[in-house]
Formats: sequence, C-alpha cells, structure tokens
Amino acid sequence: MLYRENGQFKTSYRKDQQVFPILQDRIAIALVLLVAFVLVPLTAQEYLVRAILIPFLILSLAALGLNILVGYCGQISLGTGAFMAVGAYAAYNFHVRIEGLPLLVSLLAGGLCATAVGVVFGIPSLRIKGLYLAVATLAAQFFVDWAFLRIRWFTHDSPSGSVSVSNLQVFGLPIETPTQKYLFCLAVVVVFAVLAKNLVRGAIGREWMAIRDMDVAASVIGIQPMYAKLTAFAVSSFIVGVAGALWGFVHLGSWEPAAFSIDRSFQLLFMVIIGGLGSIMGSFFGAAFIVVLPIVLDNMPYWFGVPIDTALAAHLTFMIFGALIIFFLIVEPHGLARLWSIGKEKLRIWPFPH
Repeated sequence: MLYRENGQFKTSYRKDQQVFPILQDRIAIALVLLVAFVLVPLTAQEYLVRAILIPFLILSLAALGLNILVGYCGQISLGTGAFMAVGAYAAYNFHVRIEGLPLLVSLLAGGLCATAVGVVFGIPSLRIKGLYLAVATLAAQFFVDWAFLRIRWFTHDSPSGSVSVSNLQVFGLPIETPTQKYLFCLAVVVVFAVLAKNLVRGAIGREWMAIRDMDVAASVIGIQPMYAKLTAFAVSSFIVGVAGALWGFVHLGSWEPAAFSIDRSFQLLFMVIIGGLGSIMGSFFGAAFIVVLPIVLDNMPYWFGVPIDTALAAHLTFMIFGALIIFFLIVEPHGLARLWSIGKEKLRIWPFPH
C-alpha cells in the first residue's frame, strides 16, 4: 500500500501480507516432518535408511552445531571431528562403566564432556581470531587423536582404540533395525534444531551475530566478547558431541579414532560453507549435498551403462565434486540456503515479475 508522509511516498504492508509467508513456511515444515516421521519409515528401503538417511541426519546435527560457532559467531574451527570423538568416547565410557544408565543420558553426558573440551580450546578465541584461531582449534584434533590412541582408559583398556556398543534401548524400546535407528536420530535432530532456532533468535543469538559482524563495536555497546565467544563454543561443542555419540552408537556401532579424523572436520566445514553460513536450514542442505552427491556420482556410470574403471570413477567423483563446490561458492557465496530463499520468494510472487 502506497501512502504519503512528510512529502515522501512510502510503502506499508498489511499484517496478512507478513503473516502469510510465515504460515506457508510452517505448513511446509509440518508436511516435511509428517513425511519424515510417517511416510519414509513405511516406504523407504533398508539401504536408503542405513546408508543415506541416518548419516544425513547425524551429519546435519554436527553441521548445525558447527554453524552456530562459524556462521553465527564467526569463530573458525577445524577441530569439529575432535569434539565429535570426545562426545562418542565419553558417552561410551558412561554407557559401559555405569550399569543401567539410559542411552539418552549417556548421549547427553557425552555432549557435556565435549562442551568442557570445546570451552578449553575456545579460550584462545579471546585473544586471537581468523586463521590463527583455526590453527589453535586444529590442535584439538591432533591432541584428541593422540589421547584416544595412547590412553587406554578412554577406550576401556582396548589396545587399538576400537570400541563397540550393542543392545541399545530408549524407554525400554529396542533400537536395532535401521528404521528404529532412523526414527531415533530424526527425533533427536528435530529437538536440537528447534532449540538452536530459538537460541539464535534470542538475546544470546544476537550477541553472537554482533561479535561476528564487528567484535569491537559489540564490546562498545555492552556485549562481553568473552561470554559470547565461550557460550558459542560451549553450545556448538555440546551439539557436535551429541552428534558424535550418535555417529558411534547408532550409525557405526563399532568405531576407532580414525572415524573422527581431520577429514571429518573438513567435511563438516564444507557442509556449513556450501549449505549457508548463519542458516539453520543451510546445515541440512550442506549435509544433503555432501552425503548424497558422491553416491550419485559413483553410480552415474552404471545408471547410463558407461563402462568405466572403478579407480577412474573414484577419481572423477572427487574432481566433479570439487568443481561443483567451487561453482556453488562462486555463483552463490551465501550457500544453498540463499538459493532456496530466492526460489521461495520467486514462487510467492509468480507469475508476476515484481
């Protein structure tokens, strides 16, 4: 609606124009959850659930935790795999050393231990930032790998660092089949996504974004950089630690420190960058891109009947994968979440050009 005020024309929007897109988003999210909780368990094949959906959900949760630190607070971290390992091994120790401890309590306890480690390695962020902070967090990766390989107490006296869990139950219900594992991971991811969304919308989220945009100006207006940065490290490490525990307990069942190597840290960082920094939805888009695309590229020659050597196919997969990452970063630096947002806006005004 166009109106005149102080000699200038201004535009106002009716309340229903502002509320309608929000209702559309909520309806779309409700439909997605309905499909995920009801339709997928009834129709999805075991391979799809075990090899794609469960890794996608757990890595989405880990990318969500990293996005809070990198995307919302602007603190670069290359030690995400280490925090996942801390969460997995801490949850394992709670699970095997305390008889009868519920699985959820073990997972949350592993997240709390990852929080403590994350805060310790986040202390350097009070004095350094950028590439120097990335190197400082990278030290966590090497330290954790060494600790879980050399200190046998962490692995319950396992000389190789390999541990395993079995007979998982939640509220007396077994978690054995791929569908049961999928539903459990989905429920945990939904809960943490809702909590993260409310956090970034609240006062603490605004403090994180102020530190990300300009920490000096944020401190001038009364925001404490120490509190904001350490809380970002704490929340991020807690979510990543729970994701690491899920990765070990639910997806792998048996694992060793190599399951949380530095490659995992880079993989999660690529998810956040490709999906979209500072976007909850971007964490899911990035995880889907990283998990699904290599599988599609590996199977594409067989789908089209192209005879190709296995080694050559693997190398071509890495080359195409890297090229697509560079392409997306050039075309849309804000990630897939931004492309999704632009697409939604165009659909809302379609077929009108304005």
